[in-house]
Amino acid sequence: MKKIQILGTGCAKCQKLAAVADEAAKALGTPYELQKVTDLKQIMSFNVMSTPALVVDGVVKLSGRVPTVDEAKQLMG
Repeated sequence: MKKIQILGTGCAKCQKLAAVADEAAKALGTPYELQKVTDLKQIMSFNVMSTPALVVDGVVKLSGRVPTVDEAKQLMG
């Protein structure tokens, strides 16, 4: 099962990234767990300088912007 984490404080972009990641993961058809990480200490532990950020299985795949669904699928694939 893939572990997908959205790093961010809950802003509009963070919510949009969560929706895009959810849609992309469903399209890929792989089992996944989606977790929103809003704690700043946890976010900083990933060495992310700008949010929102997409983390897949512990690896930061993207930060500072919201990808398209197709781009998110490639990052998660």
